[in-house]
Amino acid sequence: MKYVLVTGGVVSGLGKGVTACSIGVVLKACGLRVTSIKIDPYLNTDAGTMSPFEHGEVFVLDDGGEVDLDLGNYERFLDITLTKENNITTGKIYQSVLDKERKGDFLGKTVQVVPHITDAIKERIESVAHVPVDGKEGPADVCVIELGGTVGDIESMPFIEALRQLFFSVGHDNFCLIHVSLIPVLGVVGEQKTKPTQHSVRELRALGLTPHLLACRSAQPLLDNTKQKLSQFCHVPAANILNIHDVPNIWHIPLLLRNQNAHHSILKQLDLLSIATPPDLEAWTRMAETFDNLTDSVRIAMVGKYVGLTDSYLSVVKALLHACIACSLKPSIDWIAASDLEDDSVKSAPEAHAAAWKTLRNAECVLVPGGFGDRGVSGMILAAKYARENNVPYLGICLGMQISVIEYARSVLGFERANSAEFDKETHNPVVIFMPEGSRTHMGSTMRLGSRRTLFQTTDCVTSKLYCNAQSVDERHRHRYEVNPDMIEVLEEAGLKFVGKDETGKRMEVLELPGHPFYVGVQFHPEFKSRPGKPSAPFLGLILSAKGQLEAYLNRHQNGS
Repeated sequence: MKYVLVTGGVVSGLGKGVTACSIGVVLKACGLRVTSIKIDPYLNTDAGTMSPFEHGEVFVLDDGGEVDLDLGNYERFLDITLTKENNITTGKIYQSVLDKERKGDFLGKTVQVVPHITDAIKERIESVAHVPVDGKEGPADVCVIELGGTVGDIESMPFIEALRQLFFSVGHDNFCLIHVSLIPVLGVVGEQKTKPTQHSVRELRALGLTPHLLACRSAQPLLDNTKQKLSQFCHVPAANILNIHDVPNIWHIPLLLRNQNAHHSILKQLDLLSIATPPDLEAWTRMAETFDNLTDSVRIAMVGKYVGLTDSYLSVVKALLHACIACSLKPSIDWIAASDLEDDSVKSAPEAHAAAWKTLRNAECVLVPGGFGDRGVSGMILAAKYARENNVPYLGICLGMQISVIEYARSVLGFERANSAEFDKETHNPVVIFMPEGSRTHMGSTMRLGSRRTLFQTTDCVTSKLYCNAQSVDERHRHRYEVNPDMIEVLEEAGLKFVGKDETGKRMEVLELPGHPFYVGVQFHPEFKSRPGKPSAPFLGLILSAKGQLEAYLNRHQNGS
């Protein structure tokens, strides 16, 4: 197994994740099979209990793993299917070591960070690296490891020591270290400063790791004298100093790396030049350039709780992008804080209230994504009502689906106090109830999680047609509450149709409103399986409908064209 380790220095948020998966794309384009591991040094066991404001979205995998959002980038860029084991956290490592200690596996020895924690990290990396993730048999050729955080962070130390030991044990030809660092420009002089990177590399070398390549983040391309200075003081050949400057969209990063012969330097370090082919990135280049050249756009109102941090809905944004590009459109997402739509905000924040409603009315379609808690729910209900009554295409995901059911029960059935048991335990009309397989006392990994099957009750519905007339579909879930099965009959009699259910028939997975241009709710999260060039069906339906093209698209595909 060959390993490519990506570390970061100077500041966090430099784009290590995008750099790591872009390296994977280039290596894959050279004919190699690639897998990836994300190391998160935080003490949480996984990302499941983290606030989206704190850490961005929680990405869900097929096996139900709640992981860091960077694994979503790996899956999208490399078109692979990862497992929860591909996300290694301090919490997972310490938990496994402490479990062994409690069982007496260490035979009375004093359990220490070195060697017990570092050995556990190495064993985990090596075992996970050999698990195939691309649907083929046998291990991949290269494992790209991203170490989260910044070199020098106290919580990263055991991982850096373990990776130093791994480098020593696997040998020089099987390990390539790429350090991502910042090259800032200070003051009116506009000089590119190398000192922060010098210090970062010095710290890394003091810990026993010397980078083979430097990936320098900057606003503008690196000057030659900056490269020479970095080479001299960081002991990295000038040919191995890569510049990842700002680009129009992140799909250009693999092309940027290819154009700087990054693949050649990595393959040379890993002794793979003899088996690799020149990188074939034709399709990738077309995709990146197509996006740059798009002129027409579509206005999408995203009504949610966490709109202050767009990373909270990263996969939703990517799924919208994939769907828009398939329709030759550029996404123009208008973020609306759900609480700004509520009646209470008329007095507390009149300007924000007016602006939110103006934005909603100008949108060509409305999307209400998932979320937890009751903040902003009233605003989401108002957005769903507006879309339903004004024939504006609407897609509700997870909570967004439940919101549409609550709104329909209140407005059409006349159940004024209809609600979810999540928001009002005493409601007389609980249209959404707690799911029995969950836990009321524990937060982590206690939901309906991972890939589950949805059976379409009829193929004569919009959603089934968008899924190419599928009779069933496997999508990823993350929720605790579901539409109350006791309310289905009365809701369907009033016109709301539940066209997708689980294998028991008791869990509602997809709803549609016949006669509406596009009013769809899904209990699952289709955004997690969306890929560039393979847009998610519900998102594609939303964008097509926003432009009045849905019917023509479905007719074309019904005829097999």
